[in-house]
Amino acid sequence: MPAPPGDIMTIEDLAAYLQISKSTLYKLVQEGKLPGQKVGKRWRFHKEAIDQWLKQHPDSAREPASKEPRESPDPTRAGADE
Repeated sequence: MPAPPGDIMTIEDLAAYLQISKSTLYKLVQEGKLPGQKVGKRWRFHKEAIDQWLKQHPDSAREPASKEPRESPDPTRAGADE
């Protein structure tokens, strides 16, 4: 018996469902960390598999923090460009 249409999600549907960016989803699925399958050139996700994955990996769907360090002001350069 085929899955009802609401049980199959696109990358856009899944991004909204998980409240994370599509780029994060693409990274997770391409690394094999997220259950999904390609249909032609497009990714599709079974809602039931995603819900199970969330239960097993509660921290995996979080947006990664920026890897770039924040610049802190250099007190020795204060007013140096003036």
